[in-house]
Amino acid sequence: MQETSPFSAWENFYVIVGSSGAALTGLQFVVIALVTELQRKRSTDQIDAFATPSIVLFCAVLLLSAILSAPWHAIAVGITGGAGVVYTALVVRRVTHQTGYVLVFEDWLFHTGLPFVAYLTVLAASLTLVSHTVDAEFGLASASLLLLFVGIHNAWDTVTYIATDQSDAGVEEKTPDTAD
Repeated sequence: MQETSPFSAWENFYVIVGSSGAALTGLQFVVIALVTELQRKRSTDQIDAFATPSIVLFCAVLLLSAILSAPWHAIAVGITGGAGVVYTALVVRRVTHQTGYVLVFEDWLFHTGLPFVAYLTVLAASLTLVSHTVDAEFGLASASLLLLFVGIHNAWDTVTYIATDQSDAGVEEKTPDTAD
């Protein structure tokens, strides 16, 4: 008799979110490659503070999907949640030390607050996975979706910022000098 995982009912869900996380990770690499071709110089501080965390969010979703498909998931989920909480603290440090952009409330919420909540939920779910399996399953699914949507928001925010910042730079460069 084969033992089934409590997550077998969630298999399609994690195939979808895991695949989405992997695809969006690849797409973010393409965007960063295109950005490097722009004439305007970007600082690594801005990339570390804003672009890299989007990749980490997408990879966290992919990792959770892979872990929850394996039979040894409780410990690995806890390590993932704990690592995410620590990484979010690192992102807070990076965001506060970069000087190329002044954050507004939405930036703080999506780059630090919501990822912290999602990773904390993953950590809490790992601690209750055995005693409250159904609640933990819903917590992990919610955290996975939150990480995915936050990553999508942050990637879009980064791309639109770069696009509008580059267009504004082009307009400034083409404006004739009034001193002539």
